[in-house]
Amino acid sequence: MASSGGAHTGRYGTAVVIGGGLAGCLAAWALRGKARRIVVVERDRYPQQPGPRPGTPQGHHAHLLLEGGRRALEDLLPGIGAELDTREARLVEVPEGMSWLSSAGWMPRFRSGLAFLSCTRPVLDHTVLERVRCEPSIEFLEGTAVLGVLGDAEGLTGVRVRTKGADDGGESEIHAELVVDASGRSSAMPDWLAAAGFAPAPEERVDPGVAYASRLYHRPAGADPDMPAVYLQTKAPDQPRFGVLLPVEGDRWLVTVGGMRGAEPVPGEAGFAAELERLRDPLLRDLVAGAEPAGEVRGFRPGPGVRRHYQRRSPDGLVVVGDAACTFNPVYGQGISTAVFGARALRDAVRAHGIGRDGAREARRGIAAAAADAWLMSSSEDVRFPTTTGGPTGTAVRIQHRYLDRVIARAAVDEGVCLAFVAVMGLTRPPTTLFHPKVLWSVLRGT
Repeated sequence: MASSGGAHTGRYGTAVVIGGGLAGCLAAWALRGKARRIVVVERDRYPQQPGPRPGTPQGHHAHLLLEGGRRALEDLLPGIGAELDTREARLVEVPEGMSWLSSAGWMPRFRSGLAFLSCTRPVLDHTVLERVRCEPSIEFLEGTAVLGVLGDAEGLTGVRVRTKGADDGGESEIHAELVVDASGRSSAMPDWLAAAGFAPAPEERVDPGVAYASRLYHRPAGADPDMPAVYLQTKAPDQPRFGVLLPVEGDRWLVTVGGMRGAEPVPGEAGFAAELERLRDPLLRDLVAGAEPAGEVRGFRPGPGVRRHYQRRSPDGLVVVGDAACTFNPVYGQGISTAVFGARALRDAVRAHGIGRDGAREARRGIAAAAADAWLMSSSEDVRFPTTTGGPTGTAVRIQHRYLDRVIARAAVDEGVCLAFVAVMGLTRPPTTLFHPKVLWSVLRGT
């Protein structure tokens, strides 16, 4: 076996990926060519066709792949955009293809060259899974749960697993040079590391108490098939509710309504209808009034946003990606794109250093950097609401809020500022873009 230090371009060893959702599949794909064997351990069994799984309760709700994430996914899986197109995934131009009510008013509609991908989560997951399954070095253990990690003073050496329904209990060990945790928001890695004697990674938490409910609708007969998506944002601190309509495959609309702590929707159809009435504008309510439901109302409480700094403290042999590393308030639509960025960072690290110690260390740094801007934006916005717990505080945050309020107000009337804002929100440009002289001048002189 080749040395784990320094530059390394050959294939060696085994990598285990915990979780076979979108982040796990992309992580496995990122490792191809750098590990002889890649084992994806998935506790569910995949449906034959795109559909929700017990392990992805968020799969019933609105998801989108921002422009930055869309570009990164195409970089990882060339041609995946065309495959999603055949499954009727929709590209929504931003802001041209949106009726977007920001905290400062309606955003202008113009062509920017930026877009997000809109489809149901099962379609996105299944399309990626089909591509990844074609790689001979990647194997999937479905219906298998990870029980804990294996390790010694040098770091992690594998995982303990159990196959569901096995007569003999089904417990076994998988030894590996690299363990990748892609098990999502419910990741047990902190507990497993503690049980193995490793110190926990430092973490940040912010909890706005967000909750929401979603429902699919058939697009009404006669409705414009190119009707824009709808986004009715919150307006802190006194208007904590939001509403979203996304066009998805099957000639349907996916409608989500929700709010921050204290404004959570009541479960069921009555609660969903009540939330539509409470939104800042009647547009979404009026559209839904003429649409036939294509499914039941589904509620979801994602829990707090958590950023775990594994780049600061982690045993050798461990990389954590996706929601297991950093979770956001879903209303900002950053989660999937950040997971794709993390997989790309993992790919770049193992290409340069292999799957050994140096590769894992570089991957942890790259994954943390890939989530930094999204975390800064989402956590800073969450603390605008007085019921939020945790998150950044202080004078700097208050100054940031005041400046961003002026940016958004100017974006509603200035296409140049709006374009910069859309690029930042689409994760194609860093937040510092909003301080570019052209933007800064327009914002400071605007009213």
